[in-house]
Amino acid sequence: MKFLVGLLFLPFCAAATRTVWHLAPSVAVTSQVSPASVWGLAAGFSLWVVLFLCLPRPVTAYVFAHELTHAVWGWAMGARISRFRVGARGGSVNLSKSNFLITLAPYFFPLYTILVVAAHGLLALFYDMRAYEPLWLGFVGLTWSFHLTFTITTLRQHQPDIRIHGRLFSYALIYLFNLLGIGLGIVAVAPPTLGEFAGHLGSDILQIWESGCRLAHIVWAFLMEHLPSRAAV
Repeated sequence: MKFLVGLLFLPFCAAATRTVWHLAPSVAVTSQVSPASVWGLAAGFSLWVVLFLCLPRPVTAYVFAHELTHAVWGWAMGARISRFRVGARGGSVNLSKSNFLITLAPYFFPLYTILVVAAHGLLALFYDMRAYEPLWLGFVGLTWSFHLTFTITTLRQHQPDIRIHGRLFSYALIYLFNLLGIGLGIVAVAPPTLGEFAGHLGSDILQIWESGCRLAHIVWAFLMEHLPSRAAV
């Protein structure tokens, strides 16, 4: 069943990719974000990639975020947390219940990035943070790059979280939710509103589905035309 749901996710993944691709350039040209801030975001992202490739990887920091994300999503959905363990070789958290969102949350929920954004929002209540915009966007880029690099590396391994719900379902959902997170980030700093983002996404979903239906019709017509003649031979 989840394999079929995963197949249904694929057009939504394609549509979200198209939407984010079209809206991403608005970050660089908007008056809401200075060129220095855009460079700060890019520099933070690139810095972490270099650190990830060249220096020993802070696996414990990732494991902590991974297990804490399980715990936070479980707690938010009414689960009781009875044990939390983190180490360089792995970690675990015991929850009284689970579902696919709790299980897969660490792969699409960038915990450290959320904490950076929350800290900025809290400080902005008391201080003018505009002068520090390049710096905090640099931390956003760095922490999101941290999430992305570790997520890709982890998904290349045999993860029990993925086996529980199946590869196609899990990968499609993780990809889709990560893209939606990027889209919400664009809405937060660029001119497109949430309504415009939803409108673009809805239009792209419709176009993708229409294209898929046309392709399916062509393939079906081809099969109906050629299979009977081959059977007759």
